[in-house]
Amino acid sequence: MMLSCIVGPTAAGKSAVAMQLAQQFGLAIISADSRQVYRGFDVGTAKPTAAERALVPHYGIDVADPAERYSAHRWAESAHVWMRDAEATGRAPLIVGGTGLYVRALVEPLDAVPALDVDRRAALAPFLDALSMPELERWCTRLDPARAPLGRTQRLRAIETALLSGRRLSDSLRPSDAGAPRTSSIRARYLVVDPGPILATRIEQRVHHMLQAGWEEEITRLMTTTAHDAPAWKASGYAVLREAVEGRMSRAAAIERVIIETRQYAKRQRTWFRHQLPAAQVTSLNPLAPDAMQQAMRWWQSVSTEGVSVA
Repeated sequence: MMLSCIVGPTAAGKSAVAMQLAQQFGLAIISADSRQVYRGFDVGTAKPTAAERALVPHYGIDVADPAERYSAHRWAESAHVWMRDAEATGRAPLIVGGTGLYVRALVEPLDAVPALDVDRRAALAPFLDALSMPELERWCTRLDPARAPLGRTQRLRAIETALLSGRRLSDSLRPSDAGAPRTSSIRARYLVVDPGPILATRIEQRVHHMLQAGWEEEITRLMTTTAHDAPAWKASGYAVLREAVEGRMSRAAAIERVIIETRQYAKRQRTWFRHQLPAAQVTSLNPLAPDAMQQAMRWWQSVSTEGVSVA
């Protein structure tokens, strides 16, 4: 099987490139975004609009309840079904998103992440939530060193997994030696979309656009239906902006913090794609280049001639 994947940091312009390719070549988009899987969390995750979904079939969006913990393993299993469904309609699937672990789980199947007891997690949460970033790093370095360099959410998940299951989360996130589908039948080509230094400005502009589109109003609605500790609140910016909506932080301070945290997240994404993708299978694209779409089309045509099929 050949996978065609458009990846890159948040706000880079992946979706715009993918939409144009999908319309030009009659493709279906498989979202590889760990935030867009949750129903109701729409504005702050930059989900495609209803009009865009009407133009191009999208899979992997609104597939989980906000209270569910959605894993890369589960997404990869579903993605194989979505790809087959897309091909059954005569459309080649195009993987699009910034969650690198989702994409890797599709190419290199992972072990199932340990299930954690809900009550024990709830009892542990107040202790972990009170830890500072340096404290979390020390705990993570002791319990799961491979996850220590990551962000707060990833460190928290690694620590609670180690404490409650006795297993390292990083072990589960390595390629599995058992189970299907096997990696020997899968190849991938990646179009890494990144506009360079201007990304910081694009992130700030996107945050303000989301606010104008009703992000705060969406959060107000979600607060009436979604538990305070639901996994979906971990989507970038939501927890911080909720503090402003609840009056626990000034709006200006919350916006500044969302922008900073999103830039930090984009930096981690860039690092992941730089070091985790095989260089020989990567094509880089600056979406602001005058001939960006011509480059993207040439990339797709070169990949499609290798054969895009789903086993």
